[in-house]
Amino acid sequence: MALKLRKNDNVMIIAGKERGTTGKILKVLSEKDRAIIERLNLVKRHTKPRGPQQPGGILEKEASIHVSNLMLMCDRCNAPIRFGHKVLGDGKKVRICRRCGETID
Repeated sequence: MALKLRKNDNVMIIAGKERGTTGKILKVLSEKDRAIIERLNLVKRHTKPRGPQQPGGILEKEASIHVSNLMLMCDRCNAPIRFGHKVLGDGKKVRICRRCGETID
């Protein structure tokens, strides 16, 4: 399945413990249909020391979220939206907001 969300998209989480919060996509894991959102869905990881440059301890890092729990945010509507695709005159395919018609790309 081809993912419709991309890196640097602003999204809102619509399900789970972080429901209602917005953030920017840092990384898309297309083979697992998941995405990592900046400073959201934080988990604690215990790490072993790896020399003087990398001390051990408890680190907080972002965990991935399934893309079905994310909705794209429109800058003009300032709300989570559904989006469609439109082919421009020069043959370029862009995403458009279903609510206001604004291009997202």
